[in-house]
Parts: sequence; C-alpha cells; structure tokens
Amino acid sequence: MIKIAVLDDYQNAFLQIIDVDKYKSKFNFKVFNTPFSDEKEAIVELEDFEALFIMRERTPMTKTLIESLPKLKYIMTSGMRNKSIDIEAAKKKNIIVCGTEINPNPAAEITWALILGLYRNMKQEIDNMFQGYWQTTIGFELKGKMLGLIGLGKIGTQVAKVAKAFGMEVCAWSENLNLSHANELGVLPMSKEDLLKNSDIVSIHLVLGERYKNLITKKELGIMKKTALLINTSRGQIINENDLVECLKDEKIAGAGLDVFDKEPLTQDHKLRFLPNALLLPHIGYVTAENYTKFYHQMIENLVGCVENKPLRKIS
Repeated sequence: MIKIAVLDDYQNAFLQIIDVDKYKSKFNFKVFNTPFSDEKEAIVELEDFEALFIMRERTPMTKTLIESLPKLKYIMTSGMRNKSIDIEAAKKKNIIVCGTEINPNPAAEITWALILGLYRNMKQEIDNMFQGYWQTTIGFELKGKMLGLIGLGKIGTQVAKVAKAFGMEVCAWSENLNLSHANELGVLPMSKEDLLKNSDIVSIHLVLGERYKNLITKKELGIMKKTALLINTSRGQIINENDLVECLKDEKIAGAGLDVFDKEPLTQDHKLRFLPNALLLPHIGYVTAENYTKFYHQMIENLVGCVENKPLRKIS
C-alpha cells in the first residue's frame, strides 16, 4: 500500500472531493491542513511517504527536502508548471513528477473582483454597512478608462474581453506579445513605459521567469498615474513588494489589488495588511471547487498510471 501525503489542504477539501474508501486497498492518505513551520519539520513529517500531492506556491519541493525523503517516489502537483519543485533533484532520485490541468478562467474572474472592489470602494462600504453607516465613498466608472495588460496569454485575453464588454480601452505589453492576436482582440500594443504612463488600471498576467522578477519596481510605479490602480493575480515576485508598500504609503498611485505575494502565506504583521489603499486576497484566484476537483482526481489518475508504469501528464 502506497503512503500518500496531501500537503497544504487549507480548506480540508481533499476528503470532501475524494472518496478515500474507494482506494483503501491501494493507497493510504494523510492530509496536512496547515503549512509546515520550516523545512526541518517537513522532513520529519514526510520521511515515511512514497507520494506527495502538492499545490503550487505552497510547500516548496527544494533539493534539500527531496534528498531528505528516502522513500519518496512520486510528486503530483496541481498545474503543469510548478517553479517550487527542484526538477533536477527529483530526476537524480528517479522521482516521477506529474501535473494536472487547470482552468484559466478563475484567475481572470478574480482579477475583475479586485478591479471592481477598488473602483467602487467595496471593502470600505461593506465594512461601513456592518458599522451602521450608509454611502460613505464615491466610486468610479470603468467605461472609457484605459486598461493596461502586462501579458496577453490565456488569462490576459479573458480579462481583455471583459474590459471590452465594459466599454474600456485596452492596451498590452509583453516581451513576446503576439501582435496579430492583439489586433484580433482590438487591443493596442504599447511599450511597457507607455502602457504604465497611459493606463488607468495596470493588470499583470505573466508566467513568472527570471526575466520578469522585479519587473515592477519604484521606477515603474513612478511612471504610473497618481490615480491609477495596480492589479496582480499572477505571481508576487513580479512586483518589488517593498517598493509597492512605499508607493502606496506615499499615495504615488491610488491603490493595488493583490491576490499573490512574494512569500505566502502573508505574515500577520506584513505592512501591506495595514494600508487602506491595498485590497488583498489570500491567493484564491485558482481556489474553486471546479479546479480542486480537477486537481485531486487527476493526481490520483496520475499516481495510478505511475504504479502501472503508464504515467499521465508527466512533467519529469
């Protein structure tokens, strides 16, 4: 029987989605609902497991951790890309790494939740409703505003289509922007500097790589309009977090809507938590019942395939 650790299941979703009794003759599952305090604890807790079911951007599968787990044979991750897995270390130990499909639409949807939340002051108004107040802020309309998309892939494309439905102007930049695709969408290609200068809302939709780390720093924030918003539902490392905190404190831009952060979970004393012009979500862009169902069912399919020497959705 294969011992499987299901890591970082914050909402205890695995046992709601998967009928573990169905697999009791093959697999023995143990669910971990909270993050490990450090890598040493992870090593101690996971040393007896042959398979790990992991979520992207949660417990990192570092070289040290992988090399310290003597029985580990399989890693099943949500998504087909996971930068927190040391793939080379896994290869050296002949550990099979497989991924899952992921729906792109939830990240686009949460992008608009952040934009609308900031533009219509929803956090303040919701809080004030519970305090007994009525209509304490004045919001803004989206129609006629310029949305600047940094990245026009699957998610950026969906965000662009919604923006057009709202009657917005849309521009885009990335290092490999597909000009014909932008033209089909009615999206205006721009340089990064012009996009930052002209956009009322800047929204990031890039795949994180070395070239995009710290893409947005004090310099880029200084180019933006004082009335502009910055939205990030992609990866925290794309924005220099310290620079953003200072920019928001000094009101160099109007606000930021963030679903991703440099280090997650965000610490309780993080400065972003105390800024009134920051609307924060705990990386829930991909956290939907539909995605979780897909993740966990495909992780089990992958593992069954590995056991039968027919691995599915193999990454390494």
